[in-house]
Amino acid sequence: RIPDGRLNSTQRRTTRLGSQSASEVPYGDSENGGHFVTGRKSRLCPSSGVLSARYTFQCTSDDHRRPLPQRLTFGLGAHESQTHVVLKLIAWLLFYRERLSVDTDLQNDSIPFVPDVCQLGYDLRPLLWVECGDCSVAKLHKLASKCADAELWIVKSSRADADQLLRLMAREKLRRDRYHLLALDPDMVSELTGLLRERNTVHWHSGGFEPPQMQLVFNDVWVEAPFELLRF
Repeated sequence: RIPDGRLNSTQRRTTRLGSQSASEVPYGDSENGGHFVTGRKSRLCPSSGVLSARYTFQCTSDDHRRPLPQRLTFGLGAHESQTHVVLKLIAWLLFYRERLSVDTDLQNDSIPFVPDVCQLGYDLRPLLWVECGDCSVAKLHKLASKCADAELWIVKSSRADADQLLRLMAREKLRRDRYHLLALDPDMVSELTGLLRERNTVHWHSGGFEPPQMQLVFNDVWVEAPFELLRF
């Protein structure tokens, strides 16, 4: 079980590395503005409307548990921030597993939401549902019942944001022992957002939940940062 509160207090480290080159790998197309993740195209959330930008990530990995695809493409919705894109990328890296996708329209009338990051079972039921950034308590309440078999996570840019959500969840008396929160280092999130460009390189070195920390190279900058795991 994940204990309450802070699990790791290691300081964040970032270091700019020398120039690295990454060969372009042909990967699908951009027809209909879809998101390409792990070789499959997912439909955009109906509320997202037309994409305002598109970000590609050339990926490599030292971790055999995370054999990342050579290239990812995330779309930026009209009402979506660059920070939200960064949060989804971090969530996708940390939760990496088979059949993981981003912004997947489940096409299920009983679940009128689109997860930021999701793992579907072979029966197309969500096994993992990850919300990144802002997420209403009302939505979390509905997800707990509509996605009864799914592990529910909320990724926040900082511990302060996570604590604020925890207070709201307690005030609205959401079901206990149902939700997990992941609080990132706000300085790291800000730095990665500043480094984000249309074409990016990501090299995953190591990381995981025991202990909660990650090491990667993002656009030639070494990033080593802890994060915090909380539960409600």
